[in-house]
Amino acid sequence: MLLEETLVSLLKEKQLVASTAESCTGGLIAKRITDVSGSSSVFNCGIVSYSNEIKHSVLGVSEETLRQYGAVSEQTVREMVSGVLKLSKADLAVAVSGIAGPGSDNTEKPVGLIFIAGSNGKKTVVKKLENKFTGDVRRNNRESASDEALKILISLAGE
Repeated sequence: MLLEETLVSLLKEKQLVASTAESCTGGLIAKRITDVSGSSSVFNCGIVSYSNEIKHSVLGVSEETLRQYGAVSEQTVREMVSGVLKLSKADLAVAVSGIAGPGSDNTEKPVGLIFIAGSNGKKTVVKKLENKFTGDVRRNNRESASDEALKILISLAGE
């Protein structure tokens, strides 16, 4: 069973709703969830917040956090996941921000650095990826991040 099928099944079983806030994955996590038939009963919102302006104005990431730590940071994904939970009123959510590549984002942060935060409103978990893919780096980084994000949602839904 695919990760997204496992997640949708578990969300249905537990009667939970999930949402996403995505940057470097560009909606891939939401796409994977909504590829599963019946996901409309357990998924209500996917926000692609590619710019810092949207991270701030829609998700509520503070300008200070963005200035001090940057968009690709644990602090930013923690605020992104909190913001999408508040906005969507979902039971759980995941947020992702990173550098998919193949080029960097004009910072010193390396391609493949990705932060993922998952939360159920009471507990927030953060995972840091430091992928070192070759070949289609961008696609591989995005797929790796979406896999990890789905695993985090599955873990939170199972609690």
